[in-house]
Amino acid sequence: MLEIENIAKTFHAGTPNEVRALRGVSLKIEPGSFVIVIGTNGSGKSTLLNAVAGSFIVDTGRLKLKGHEITRWPEHRRAQFIGRVFQNPFSGTAPSMTIAENLALAAKRGRARGLGWALGSAVKTDLYERVRAMGLGLEDRLDHAIGSLSGGRRQSLTLLMAGLLKPDLLLLDEHTAALDPKSADQVIRLTEEMIRRDKLTTMMVTHSMHQAANLGDRLIMMVQGRVLHDFQGAEKQRLSPEDLLARFEEVRCSEQLDETAAEMLSRQYV
Repeated sequence: MLEIENIAKTFHAGTPNEVRALRGVSLKIEPGSFVIVIGTNGSGKSTLLNAVAGSFIVDTGRLKLKGHEITRWPEHRRAQFIGRVFQNPFSGTAPSMTIAENLALAAKRGRARGLGWALGSAVKTDLYERVRAMGLGLEDRLDHAIGSLSGGRRQSLTLLMAGLLKPDLLLLDEHTAALDPKSADQVIRLTEEMIRRDKLTTMMVTHSMHQAANLGDRLIMMVQGRVLHDFQGAEKQRLSPEDLLARFEEVRCSEQLDETAAEMLSRQYV
């Protein structure tokens, strides 16, 4: 389904601000798999999702999705296969347009749109039922501007928009990080329901150890642009938030030791 083969990306190469964000990452994600990606700041987890989405072209390596070689494809071309939800609830929607208009545009993602009116009665009825099924009480507000909604409700609708066409791959980039706890729980509930119902292949980046331990069937832990751990099956199901915190502590101690060793070595040559 999704094949990531030895991809690498360096930003600001050859300058004092050089960042080696991805260093030879290889993964194969099977159809229907729900993969959680975690890591410290700067570990490369969001960069990995951006590489798959086409936000930039990788320096080396290959990307294949649904049998298509997409390595050099621009982001808009990949959109026919990929749905995405960002961290910011205000990304991915047009605030001055109505809920119905935003959903209708999402239903046309990656397709030729033509000049026909997108909101006929049949379309409105379908959107009404989809929004009603979310249980947020928004089905009677389809003509309201989406920008008038709270962050949690807007992110819930953004999630619906991303999954509307049952994409071959759903990317969730810390999509609850900017929400209050109650709204975050609501969005996670809707996320689980949609992924399970539509059997969506999903990659989800999160900072939450609770989410990482309790969601998905596979967990990727990244450190310094590489995959450090790849937990699957029963091993993934046994993980607890405390286990993950312990793994992060091991990484932190290891990085401190590396820094100390480098400092000591440099002193020998002063």
